[in-house]
Amino acid sequence: QVQLVESGGGLVQAGGSLRLSCAASGRTFSSYAMGWFRQARGKEREFVAAISRSGVNTGYLDSVKGRFTISRDNAKNTVYLQMNSLKPEDTAVYYCAARNVPSTWLLRYFMSRADYDSWGQGTQVTVSS
Repeated sequence: QVQLVESGGGLVQAGGSLRLSCAASGRTFSSYAMGWFRQARGKEREFVAAISRSGVNTGYLDSVKGRFTISRDNAKNTVYLQMNSLKPEDTAVYYCAARNVPSTWLLRYFMSRADYDSWGQGTQVTVSS
């Protein structure tokens, strides 16, 4: 398994932006499909965004499409989540997740919690109205 450490969370006003980063340990980061999930207080953890190991394909929760962008830099072993036009309902702990996939799945991304086998500790994002 890969070790994941998120950063970049914080308090921001509605309409503002944040960029989350997730740094992965090890030398095989490019073998992992990556995802971002979030969990608001009292709610289930939900999918936010995902990216294939190649970085070519991405997927998003409908409510964040057009506002959030997931990207990765395999040379830096890091995946990012750029969040713009933030809303109070985006307030949650954001988690990074990883899944090792074979090269035949280069273009696949995954939107289910059960698809991932490595998780970070999370970073808090709070959006004030």
